[in-house]
Amino acid sequence: MANLLKIRNGQVVPRADIPDCGIDAFLQTLLDFLQDDGYVVQFFGYRDGGSNRFLAVLRNNELYVTGTKVGDSFPSLTRANNKVHMFEREIAEQYGIKPEGHPWLKPVRYHANYTGAQDIFNNNYTSDIPGNYEYFRVEGESVHEVAVGPVHAGIIEPGHFRFQCAGEEVLHLEIQLGYQHRGVEKMLCEVAQKRLPIICEAIAGDTAIGHNLCSCQALEALAMLPVGRGASLVRMIALELERIANHIGDLGALSGDVAFNPPAAYFGRIRGEFLNLLQVLSGNRFGKGLVRPGGIAHIMGDEHRRLIADKIAETTSEIKNVCDLLFSAHTVQARFEQTGTVMPATAKELGLVGYAGRACGISYDARVAFPSELYKRLPACAHPITNGDVHSRAAVRRDEIFHSLSLIGTMLEGYEETEREVRMLQHSLAPSSMVVTVNEAWRGEVSHCVLTDANGAIQRYKIKDPSFHNWTGLAMSLRNQEISDFPLCNKSFNLSYCGFDL
Repeated sequence: MANLLKIRNGQVVPRADIPDCGIDAFLQTLLDFLQDDGYVVQFFGYRDGGSNRFLAVLRNNELYVTGTKVGDSFPSLTRANNKVHMFEREIAEQYGIKPEGHPWLKPVRYHANYTGAQDIFNNNYTSDIPGNYEYFRVEGESVHEVAVGPVHAGIIEPGHFRFQCAGEEVLHLEIQLGYQHRGVEKMLCEVAQKRLPIICEAIAGDTAIGHNLCSCQALEALAMLPVGRGASLVRMIALELERIANHIGDLGALSGDVAFNPPAAYFGRIRGEFLNLLQVLSGNRFGKGLVRPGGIAHIMGDEHRRLIADKIAETTSEIKNVCDLLFSAHTVQARFEQTGTVMPATAKELGLVGYAGRACGISYDARVAFPSELYKRLPACAHPITNGDVHSRAAVRRDEIFHSLSLIGTMLEGYEETEREVRMLQHSLAPSSMVVTVNEAWRGEVSHCVLTDANGAIQRYKIKDPSFHNWTGLAMSLRNQEISDFPLCNKSFNLSYCGFDL
């Protein structure tokens, strides 16, 4: 394809090899690609040699990269293709580069831009106060507004939800995040290399394995660090345990949201079993401290393998029984089915990923499309229920739990204790290079992209959590729904605030 370089997941590419087309050709290339069933993996700005530049990583059945130099503004593509709307807003906030004609240009995380460029939001908000801007309003005598958050009743992260309603019916939901922006991307360019895994494990606490695996794979590629088969299997086991624990926890939360308390309690107990298995692997219930550049920091011995295998054998039938209880209850079906539906066309238009996308019939799974570690040798997961509603999102999670249990069993059988523990050291990175890593974390596609300068130092570190794509999907799921269904819809997506806020 013109102006696109085909790359592989985790492949180091000399920056000089990345196509450098003019801004008009760059934007037309993106538009043509996205209209032809393509999606955005990364699209971000950076400074190089005193100039503003863009880099985009795109996917269909392959990965592609392209770049360009840009001035203080560029013609927005959002009206032509919604898949870029969040990326363009992020670029505007981070670098003060204005997407001219963007239909809904507002800040993403509310922070001063990286370059000190002039405010491009026309002073319609105060940059350090999230949510201080003119919300979209539905006009009409019978329309009323309900504002929720950012402080919530539970011990959860902050986020603001503003509903425009006619009676109980939600006409529009606007979601505002950015209340806990930590500056992670800038931090990763400034700290000592040995701190990168520690920071990446905390990008989103429930996705410690998924994010840190992307980071370590990027460093391994840039430093040419080999990873043994045994270490790769342990990483995959940890990623699947993280997936199971979170899916089980959310099925329990969905049970609680429809007041079906027996499975809520049962799922909660089983979730703890899988968090404990992560502790067996790494010494931490969220898997922190396990994955490090070059391998793993804790070796899985025969005793660990036996404990994990025995617990999986014990809990598989328990999970099946409680899933049967949940999905066969007529009261649950009445609440789950045709609630919070996102139509397949809308899901494709927004570029939804993970179980939210698969519940709408989008089959994309990075473990299958762009397998890292040893995933290419393992079977994919089938999803027969894809109606785009709460029931579909719950059913997809159930399917993935049993698929992950099967994968772990296969990996345990093939494991041999041949690895040595690795420690975080300072590694020399390939200069003037780019690498992008993609993994299927439990919420969906996680991607990290790293650019190095001529001295091998990290010049730009870009992170994308699946929630970056999917928060808009949650807003769409509330269209023409009753406002009382919001907790159920929200939990069926269970998106990350901190993974988005970075």
